[in-house]
Amino acid sequence: MTNQLPRQRRRVTGRRALAACAVAALCALTAALPAAADTGASPAPSSARPLSLPAPSGRYRVGEVDLHLVDHSRPDPWRSGQGRRELMVSVYYPATHTAGRPAAPYMLPEAATHFADVTANGYLDLHVPAGRADWARTVTHVTRGAPVAAGRGGRLPVLLYSPGLGEPRTWGTTLAADLAARGYAVVTVDNTYESPEVQFPDGSLATLTMPSDADAFVRKALDVRVTDTGFVLDQLQALNSGRNPDADGQPLPRGLAGALDPAEVGMFGHSMGGTAAALAMDADHRIGAGIDMDGNLTYLDGSLMPVAQHGLDRPFLFLGKDGKTDTGPGWQAFSAHTPGWNRQLTLLGSEHGSFTDAEALVPQLRLRPCERADDIGTIDPATAIRTNEAYVSAYFDHWLRGSSGRLLDGPSPKYPDMVFVK
Repeated sequence: MTNQLPRQRRRVTGRRALAACAVAALCALTAALPAAADTGASPAPSSARPLSLPAPSGRYRVGEVDLHLVDHSRPDPWRSGQGRRELMVSVYYPATHTAGRPAAPYMLPEAATHFADVTANGYLDLHVPAGRADWARTVTHVTRGAPVAAGRGGRLPVLLYSPGLGEPRTWGTTLAADLAARGYAVVTVDNTYESPEVQFPDGSLATLTMPSDADAFVRKALDVRVTDTGFVLDQLQALNSGRNPDADGQPLPRGLAGALDPAEVGMFGHSMGGTAAALAMDADHRIGAGIDMDGNLTYLDGSLMPVAQHGLDRPFLFLGKDGKTDTGPGWQAFSAHTPGWNRQLTLLGSEHGSFTDAEALVPQLRLRPCERADDIGTIDPATAIRTNEAYVSAYFDHWLRGSSGRLLDGPSPKYPDMVFVK
């Protein structure tokens, strides 16, 4: 790819601050986030520690491939004069013959540098001491490019993952890999110029376009995400029919083409990604089931989003953090207007970041107890991860695979930290 993306993306420019009001479950950000200095593309200090994600709990090994997708029919909505929309996605899938193949990196080098310099302590406010973590060398238990293992019935249900505002798509790797190990194809999506950092195959880096009007920014970002989601689904259908949608023509893992089940599609997301899941389902009936993890259904001015006003005709699950939250009005309105199946659950002792990789990675950063609790709450991290994985997989197993769904019927003594609100 040459000359399609501005070269200035290669460097972080200026100081970063996101002036958005804190509908916290909508954006994962509060008003006036701390600014982060421009340090350029500096490598991680030699003393930085590689972190590790928990191994997936499913029966399969996990493979991964990155795809560079180009929408030639649509100009980029964030950059005037850029005649086509470009996205990066990662596909996680059950894999075989992984021995001897390279591990999939958690973040590519330029993206990892930007995450360390700007995103971690700026957008996500993680309290990470300088030089403490080497994000590029984080261990994922995922193999790059391995052949696809046939799932149950020979085809893989497809799940789309949308991250929160200020979060890269990699921030949901723990859950994506776990679902892939259970026999799903999980596609994580970065929404270019709204994602904090997106590294393209030529090494260029696209970073977040800062808003001048927070409410207008959120409304536009959600609209763009819905359109991006529809485009990604179109490209997955092309892949499934044997065409390679990757703009750079990188070879696909053996067995991936034709392995997807286009009739069984779900979507889940964290914070604004959870909001996007509800809105994308409302716009695209190819998505049969969705999960919103602590994302609001009201705009920054408090008005209800359309999907909260009329609900959905397909199943939807809300997973919320513990304590006082402003997701209430939107979630309650949605439930009141949705005659079909919907549930609202709360993870006791959790914080907003507990539904992301923060739950696995923050404990390795050796933070002060108050900082750690601010990031991921007081719940035991292993318990939070195990509980989230159990309920998310049970939900999709029920609605996309026809499993019993008994875990969704009421409280379970096996997972006492998950409380049924509705």
